[in-house]
Amino acid sequence: MKRFLRMSYLAAAVGGVGFFAMSVLLLGVWPGRVLQQHIRSTAPDHPLALTAAEQRGRVVYGQNGCAYCHTQQIRYLERDARRFGRATLAWETIFDYPHLWGTRRIGPDLSREYAVHTVDWEYQHLYSPRGVVADSVMPAFPWLFDGSPDQPKQTARDLVAYLETLGRDRDLAGPEGEARARNAYQYSEDEKHYAFDPPLLNASASMPRSSAAHPPLPASTDRALGLRLYARNCASCHGKSGAGDGPGAKGLHPHPQNLADHEYTAERLASVLWNGVPGTGMPAWRDMLPADLAAIAFVVKGFATSQQPASQDRGAQIYADNCAQCHGEHGAGDGYAANQFSIPPTNFQAERPSAEAALRALHEGVEGSPMAPFQGRLTEAEINDVAGYVRGFFKP
Repeated sequence: MKRFLRMSYLAAAVGGVGFFAMSVLLLGVWPGRVLQQHIRSTAPDHPLALTAAEQRGRVVYGQNGCAYCHTQQIRYLERDARRFGRATLAWETIFDYPHLWGTRRIGPDLSREYAVHTVDWEYQHLYSPRGVVADSVMPAFPWLFDGSPDQPKQTARDLVAYLETLGRDRDLAGPEGEARARNAYQYSEDEKHYAFDPPLLNASASMPRSSAAHPPLPASTDRALGLRLYARNCASCHGKSGAGDGPGAKGLHPHPQNLADHEYTAERLASVLWNGVPGTGMPAWRDMLPADLAAIAFVVKGFATSQQPASQDRGAQIYADNCAQCHGEHGAGDGYAANQFSIPPTNFQAERPSAEAALRALHEGVEGSPMAPFQGRLTEAEINDVAGYVRGFFKP
């Protein structure tokens, strides 16, 4: 009897140890090996690791509790893909240890933060969130600055540097990297759909500026809806009446556009709302419904004061000698030097400045942009002539 009990205890002990070992193998080792193999087959050859500053910024991100309100993982769900773009692939988080994925979305997911906002927008947002996002519940972080958003401490610089890495490798992998990952993907068709079919919503910096780069907006005359959406999403930078004087405008360079100073085509507004404006604080709004964007566009077009087209027979030679190399022969923003600038030259066929705005730009230049002042290079009469000439390019 004693021997039987001893053998029973021994068998139970061996069975327990074996079950524990099998659990470790099946729940830990084997999934880890499968995951590593999946990462090797889908990842680009040389993803960028974090620099020293970006590593420090990751620490600042954790110390200030950003992960309590922001996730860094787009799930394989329709609502996630519609709002944030393609679902997160496993290889995108290979440098994320310990992970900062978060569990709550009080604020938006940050997986695709790379190239979405400019650095000065990020500083303004950290210093005074409601200065750029009117209904934000995010707390301010003034201790990261020396009294103003344009005086960030090193901790703020490091934090923004880290935020700019989120989604960077996926964007830099390009079409070739996406094709490689899709071909090596071994999971269900539903997962493959969410991982590769939605757009990469943070790719605004690298997308072409053409009519093919965005869907057209439907016609809208819903002013009430447009005003509500404008107040919630746009007025913090562009101001209540579109004058570019919102509470967040001072911290942005170049300053937000004075919408009352320009007439816009529907195509131009669709491109800006869908793609943002490179080199400025204007982000892409691809997570909004087309009907909502159309309502905002309707309100923006209403800000422009009534203007008559300028005569087309003035200033042609002055424009050809001084402006066409950037703005193009016919004012489409496609001059031979246009690709040399981070902020594209204005397309005057899609956007017409008021007479006052055109004269101001020629006299003073455009702050924060490559547009230099022409006062001193051109006479007042020549400035008046070319200001009237460029306004004639507009094609409503």
